[in-house]
Amino acid sequence: MATIKQVAQAAGVSFTTVSHVLNNTRPVSDAARRAVLAAAEQLHYVPSALARSLRSRSTGTIGLIIPNNTNPYFSEVARGIEDSCYAAGYSVILCNSDDDPVKQRDYLNVLLTKRCDGLILSALADSDGELLRKMKVPAVLLDRAPSDLSIDAVAVDNRAGGALAARHLLGLGRRRLACIAGPREVRISNERIAGARSAMADAGVVLADALCVHGDFTSAGGYAAALDLLALPPGQRPDALFCCNDLMAFGALRAAAERGIAVPGELAVVGFDDIDLASFVHPALSSVAQNTRELGHITAACLLARIADPALPRQQRSIAPALHVRGSSVAVPATVTSSAPTSSPATELMGMTS
Repeated sequence: MATIKQVAQAAGVSFTTVSHVLNNTRPVSDAARRAVLAAAEQLHYVPSALARSLRSRSTGTIGLIIPNNTNPYFSEVARGIEDSCYAAGYSVILCNSDDDPVKQRDYLNVLLTKRCDGLILSALADSDGELLRKMKVPAVLLDRAPSDLSIDAVAVDNRAGGALAARHLLGLGRRRLACIAGPREVRISNERIAGARSAMADAGVVLADALCVHGDFTSAGGYAAALDLLALPPGQRPDALFCCNDLMAFGALRAAAERGIAVPGELAVVGFDDIDLASFVHPALSSVAQNTRELGHITAACLLARIADPALPRQQRSIAPALHVRGSSVAVPATVTSSAPTSSPATELMGMTS
């Protein structure tokens, strides 16, 4: 890679003249400017981003850490973030933590070392929050933000989303509701289940512990959890499933199909996130929508505002969810029996494997 000194030699000018031309920091004669630009093009000279960042105290980069980039929810949110940051002149460095606290801490240290102008983090330990405060880096917590950290945060109202799903299923006349939750330690999953429990309690329906099982936010996890629930005797088997994300709901649809259980005739299913694939499985999946792309735009706007004015009051954005009802949880005639067509496995329909 060519250096600025090589450009100066090729152009027949001084090192400082090249610097002034490339950085537009002082008037230079037209002849010298043309010579420098021609030499830089001939040598394929690329200015040092590190040197520029040291001068401007800005790298033009945003660090983004998400738990799982294979989950369409996170990829859709990341796209919204990237679109907004790119439009504002920033590049996004994407890191995938695999829900591993050690890996997340390593990536956080890397991004801090690279002097990113701001960070967006989708999961954060308390100790990492203390690190951010000490480093004084503008940051926004997305989706899985601990409530006791004084850092900007953007999240969907998960309790309200769980309540929406439960009220919808109860409104269909379903009374044996079951939930497929995410990992026990993930706060957003617990909030969604708490919202569903509250709505059920208001209707005089109790969510039995045996009907609330945990998955891992993957299709395979939802499939395994649903198989356990659907193996219960007919009188105890649930007639409705609320899954804490769409991927687990796709797994539940496959489990129902393998068991010969008609959806929505014998089993209504609702997911959470409303990713694009929810409209293309069969039956199409009802889902609590977060408007993932817009969530990304809002998160990016929050961070850009913090970068522009570090003295802003703490920003806490709670986004109201909406329920999108599709074929997996529509009202069905009372005459529907188990001989009705069953749901097709979501993953097979899309040419994917769980």
